[in-house]
Amino acid sequence: MATIDEEMKTTFANEKHRFISNVVYTGNWLRNRFADFLKPFRLSPQQFNILRILRGAKDWVNMNDIKNRMVEKSPNTTRLCDKLVEKMLIERRRSEEDRRVVYLKISNQGLQLLANIDVQDDKGYTSFLDNVTDEEAKLVSKILDKLRG
Repeated sequence: MATIDEEMKTTFANEKHRFISNVVYTGNWLRNRFADFLKPFRLSPQQFNILRILRGAKDWVNMNDIKNRMVEKSPNTTRLCDKLVEKMLIERRRSEEDRRVVYLKISNQGLQLLANIDVQDDKGYTSFLDNVTDEEAKLVSKILDKLRG
């Protein structure tokens, strides 16, 4: 297991600089790994996030609520949803009372795709998490929550 110093081929001024570099580096590593995992399913991480939000909701959800729930806030949520509608993974409808309000719901095809992704995930995509104990994961989560204040 390489340290962040070895990965970046540098030394850091202090432990806090090492820490923040490690958080950013590891975040990018995780993001790239996740994007590669989703490629065979022809989904971006943001599209996957929208599908997961809709699966959890089990009903129609206002587009603004989806934007607020997303892990990675995106100004182009409408475009992402347009692509999911084109792929027939979600359904869209406008409010009868206010045509500016858009509601979305996951389709059966979208539910099936997420089920297939779950099967692949169960086959070991996240096996790197086996290197971390539950207690370590809890501590890191607590530290990350603390950083966001």
